[in-house]
Parts: sequence; C-alpha cells; structure tokens
Amino acid sequence: MKPSNHLLPILLIGGSLSLTLSGCMGALELAPDDSDRVLAQHLLDVPSPLESGDLLVRALYYGSGTDKNRPEYRDSVAFTTESVDASKLVSLGGSAKSRNKYWGFKPDSFPLNARVWYPEGPGPYPLVLVAHGNHNMKDFSDPGYEYLGRHLASRGFILASLDMNFINGGIRGENDARGWLFLKHMEAWEGFNAEEGNPLQGLVDMDNIGIIGHSRGGEAVGHAAAFNTLSHYPDDATLTWEFGFDIKAVIAIAPVDGQYRPTSRLAPVSNVNYLVFHGTHDGDVSSFSGLRTYKRIRFTDGKPHFKASVYVHRANHGQWNTVWGPHDRGPRSGRSLDLRGLLDGEEQRRFALVYVTGFLESCLKGREDYLPLFRDHRVAGGWLPKTMYITQFQESSFRPLAAFEKDIDVTTGVAQGIEIRGDSLATWREDVLPLRSRSGTSSSSQENQAVWLGWNNRIAGKDTTRVGPAAAFAIELPSGLSSEWNTGPGTTLDFMLTALDQTPGPRKDPEAEKEKEEVAGQGEADEGEESGRSRGGSRVGRFFSGVFSFLSSDQDEDEDEVKPPLRLSVRVVDAEGRSGKVLVNRYGPVRRPIEIRIQRRNDQQYSGNTEMVLQSFSIPLEDFAARSGDGLDLSTLAEIQFLFDETEAGTVVLDEIGFSRMREAFLKVSASR
Repeated sequence: MKPSNHLLPILLIGGSLSLTLSGCMGALELAPDDSDRVLAQHLLDVPSPLESGDLLVRALYYGSGTDKNRPEYRDSVAFTTESVDASKLVSLGGSAKSRNKYWGFKPDSFPLNARVWYPEGPGPYPLVLVAHGNHNMKDFSDPGYEYLGRHLASRGFILASLDMNFINGGIRGENDARGWLFLKHMEAWEGFNAEEGNPLQGLVDMDNIGIIGHSRGGEAVGHAAAFNTLSHYPDDATLTWEFGFDIKAVIAIAPVDGQYRPTSRLAPVSNVNYLVFHGTHDGDVSSFSGLRTYKRIRFTDGKPHFKASVYVHRANHGQWNTVWGPHDRGPRSGRSLDLRGLLDGEEQRRFALVYVTGFLESCLKGREDYLPLFRDHRVAGGWLPKTMYITQFQESSFRPLAAFEKDIDVTTGVAQGIEIRGDSLATWREDVLPLRSRSGTSSSSQENQAVWLGWNNRIAGKDTTRVGPAAAFAIELPSGLSSEWNTGPGTTLDFMLTALDQTPGPRKDPEAEKEKEEVAGQGEADEGEESGRSRGGSRVGRFFSGVFSFLSSDQDEDEDEVKPPLRLSVRVVDAEGRSGKVLVNRYGPVRRPIEIRIQRRNDQQYSGNTEMVLQSFSIPLEDFAARSGDGLDLSTLAEIQFLFDETEAGTVVLDEIGFSRMREAFLKVSASR
C-alpha cells in the first residue's frame, strides 16, 4: 500500500515532533543540510491567544420572550426584542405548515434571539456576532459556541451567539436570510447600547464589529458584509434597508459557498478583513469552498486590510461547535466516515481559539503584533495543535504581476507591459483550480485560474547523468514599473505554490534532434504534399509527446516510493543584469497536496483524495539583495525568475505573483530571526 504523503513533513513544536506545512515571511532557522526540516519558533511578543483575560464574564439572553420551544428565550431573557419580517428572503415550501406549527411563528415574524457573554466593566467593548449553520432544527446549535464566548469576553469582547435554528432543516436558498439576520441583530444592538436601563447600555463599541459564521453561517457572513453596503435587497428591490455598520472582521468556519447567489452571481465582498478555515476531514462540506470567497475579497478603499485562509489537517466539520461534535453525517456517521484519524475535539477548538482570538485582537483592537500568525503559522511555536496546515495570506498592499485571470494570452501579466516566458518547460498551461467535491455537487471549481509548470532537466538517452540548463518561468517587468511601485527594503515578493505528483519525461536530446533535421534536409526536395503532411504530423507528435509525457513517465518508479519535497529557486534581476537568488524551501517546504481519506471504506463518493490548496510564500526583497554579490538594485527590478534547478523533474501550480509592503509587525518578526 502506498504511504500517505502526509507522513513526510516534520516540524518541531515545543520540543515535540509535529507534522505541518508552512507559510512564510522570512527564513526560519534551518538545519544546514536540510532546508525542508523546519523548526517552529515562538517569535510573537504578545500574550498567547489561548490565555484567558483578566475580566470577569457575565452572560444573559435576549429574545422574543414568547418562544414556545426555547425556555431560555421565553423565561430567562434580560430584555425582549421585536420580531422581524423575513418573508421576502425565506420560503418554507411544502414544510411551511409543520414548521410554523412547531415554532409558533412564520417568516414574517422571526425572533431576534441570542445568548450573550460580555465582560464586567465600563467598556466599550468590540461586538462579535456568531451564527451556526444548518443542522437538525430541534437540536439547537447556538449553545455550541460558548467556549468562544466565555474566552473572548474575558479578553474584552462581547460575543453574541445568534439563534437561527428556525431556518435550519429541510429548506434551501435561505443563506441570504442568515446574512440579513446578522444585520438586523446589529440594529438591535444599537438600541441596546443606547437604551436607558439596559444591562448592555454603553458597553458596546459599535465602531468595531466582527461576525463569525459556521457552515451555512460561514457563507452568510459574506452576504452580511455585502448587504451592509447596499440599500436594496438584490433579488427584490422593494425591500430596502439602511445598515452601514462598521464591520471590520469577517470569519468563515468551514463555509459553503454559492447556495445563495444574489442576482444569480457569487456575492462580492470588499474592504473587510477576512479569515477562513476548513478541515481536511470535513465529512459534510467536503470541499474547501471558502477559498472561492477568499479569492473574491477585494480591497479598494486604500485602507489596510488583509485576508487569510488555513486548511487544517484532520479537522472535521462539526467539532467547531460543541453541540455538533464529530458526527458530520448524523448519529450513524461511524458507518460511513472513518472517525479514528480526527483531531480531538478540544484540540480542534484550540486551533479555533488561537486564530479567532488573534484575528479579532488584530482587527478590532489594533493589535497588529498578532498579524504574523496569519502569514506564517510557525511563529506561534507551541500554541497550535500538532497537525499539518496549509496557509494563504494577502494584504491590501499586494500588487499583482501575474494572476492568470486577465485573458487567454499566457505571455501577458496583470499590469500593462508585463511579459511572461517559459524556458525548457515540458508543461506550461493556465487552467482553473479544481475543488475536491462530493460527487453530484454542482461546483467543482475554486473560481480561480493558475498556471501549471512541468519540467525535466534530464536529457533522454542511455546516459542518465546528462542534464540541460535548468527550466525556468520568468516574468519580465516593463521599464519603470519597479520604481513606480516603490520596490525596495520592506517589500516582499509574494506567490502561491503547490507541487504535484506528475513528472514529465526527459527532454529530447538537442544534438540528436539536430542530426535528424540535418538528415531530413538532405532528402529529396520534391517529396510532395503527402511527405510534407507526414513531417508536420511528426512535429505535432513530438510537441504533444513532450507536453503530456508525464502521463506515462512514472511507470518505472516504485509504486510505494514516497516522493521527497520538491525544491526550486527564485531569482530577481535588475535593469543592469545584476541578480540575487534564494531557495524557496528556506521559506517553507514545497509540498504536494495532502492525501485525504474520509470514507470508512473508500472515497469513491468524492472526486479525488486531495484538495489542491496552494501555499502562500512571502520573501523579503532584501533577502535577494543579501545574496547578490554585485549590488542588486531593488528599485529597478526587471525580471522575476522561477528556476527549477534543485529538483531534476517535477510539476508545480503557481498563482498570485506580486509585491506587497511589509507592515511594522512583520519587520519586527523578521528582525528577530
């Protein structure tokens, strides 16, 4: 049986062995003979996000005061709220009669119910709202985030877990209502904060609001952020509103995407900080759908924002919520899902505490010292559970050179005048990044284009030691662009990358090919049209043989052989031809996708055993200058070269190549390395 490639990576955390993938912003300390063996270091001079704060925590309920099935929202509310009319956003279909009887209300009178954890003290405190996703509507989901509520309240946040159980169950297309309900709760919180005698009066910092959603709630937070900027409901403009709240932090936990599409399009989200995380062993939302929203996030207001994603090995769907637990397909999950390899529930929620707390501290309290955690999880040292992570990170300062969505011309970049070329590549194509999805689902795309690059530096023939010049993929910058973008100290070269298992066959021997052409040229000049077609067919055949040779190139390899991490370099060249080169692996291992097996017997229900999640890399331009012996000028950069000079043959997928400016928090961490 072929070993899973997730057994390879080794990371030392707190003196113990751990398995991980890494994101980077500066080279960590490496063993001199093995730059893929990465040591985590605690480099953040901030309190651990796992530490409870010093504030006493209080709790209360608010709601309708009349709920027939939820006594806490009937008998225990600290104050009552008015119902809201969601009839234009929710259709109950054929289940309307039974649902209305069970709940005692219709969509035109949905309650605003929530359980709240808040600090004892004068405030004001940032407000955070969290909402669950779809689940058995009678197995109430809102208590499942108490671990977040108590922890965050002790650190000076108010957290409200919203009750949306009445739109759970067998209805569809309701995620717009979930997003809208977030905003209706915010309207209510404005009233609580101003109401004389309300226990929450004056405690709420309405200028710093965060929202968290899990599963369908994870899609809904995107809708809430989008609706917050609108005046009309996109699908029925007779429904109007005036929201405009200061939502600064949006967190999506194992979200779905596209179940609701405003005006039949994927919802755009802009000018908010965004964090999404997902487990590899999610038995409900089988694909990392949140990558699609991550890609759609746009920063257009000139303010500092960032977005981050984390793929967490062995995390499932339900353990982010203590009510849901490990059984992603209900009480009998053990019959279909292999539950033995899951992270322990406490460990999974430990990850959530670290990332949610650090994110909210950064976005709502201005604690930028936590930012490096999102760019490179290794700086957390022993805070995180011992498992593997694939991370993505991008700031609003990012300016793309090549992102592969602009057009179908593979030789052009994003900015005007950028030219792209390949040298000695066996594979060079742009394509859409796929999603691993359950069979029968409607979407198997990340809605994102990237470039596939394959190479083999060995020259075909009996002499297996013969190699040609290293294959390369280069981005040429137009004159003046580097100066216009002010590249220099404090600038990073950013890109996303993953390795694949495909290995193209050896290159054609250029000397042998030259001899063949010479022999062919000595033939009769009047061979005729038929011969010409034959020679043309041969050239086409040679081309496609080179491009697709990886399909059969692994036949001689041991099926049980585990491939080592792939290695490659990046070189930058200035206008005078001076250059500096670094090994990408000094900034993190270049791994192949994690092998995932969720099913108890087989994974035939899914489209594959891996999810193609690219890893972000961020390399300070100063590192290139430090490795340049001839005075590289960072203000006149002319070319970025990806050099496949460290591994003889392989294939990578590359995306989002560009420059960013490093914030002060990153400079501090880089200086400590």
